[in-house]
Amino acid sequence: MRVLGVDPGLTRCGIGVVDGVPGRPLTMVGVGVVRTPADAEIGARLVLIERGIEEWLDAHRPEAVAVERVFSQHNVRTVMGTAQASAVAILCASRRGLPVHLHTPSEVKAAVTGSGRADKAQVGAMVTRLLRLDAPPKPADAADALALAICHIWRGAATNRLQQAIAAHRPSRAQESAT
Repeated sequence: MRVLGVDPGLTRCGIGVVDGVPGRPLTMVGVGVVRTPADAEIGARLVLIERGIEEWLDAHRPEAVAVERVFSQHNVRTVMGTAQASAVAILCASRRGLPVHLHTPSEVKAAVTGSGRADKAQVGAMVTRLLRLDAPPKPADAADALALAICHIWRGAATNRLQQAIAAHRPSRAQESAT
């Protein structure tokens, strides 16, 4: 499975592509950051993020997109920018019919490091180890995007199996109306 991970941000939007399946070694396909100037108008910044994500989708053809779930922070301005960049990533993937999965920061940290409270350095070190890289990807947004892709590869398969099992045991609407 090929997953594009997106660590949303207005100034730096981390992008990482990972190939793999649970239980097998993972492979980094690409990593980078879509940057926008802090002094540009919000609309222009969102267009730059959209173009950057579209280029990554065209170049790497992922099967799924994993985006960091926006969570409440003390700085409302930062949260708004993160939410807007997240929406752009979700829109780009959805426009192509790609499944989009949201993962919380603590879920990603727990999947990659074993602790939902891991710091950026621990996440970067484990991403480096798991993908057999020479050094942690820079900036941290790029490492976080790879961590999102890894998290989805490992957790997404289990989540999909659970959803399929639940659906298989849920009565259909025809069965419900017959009772």
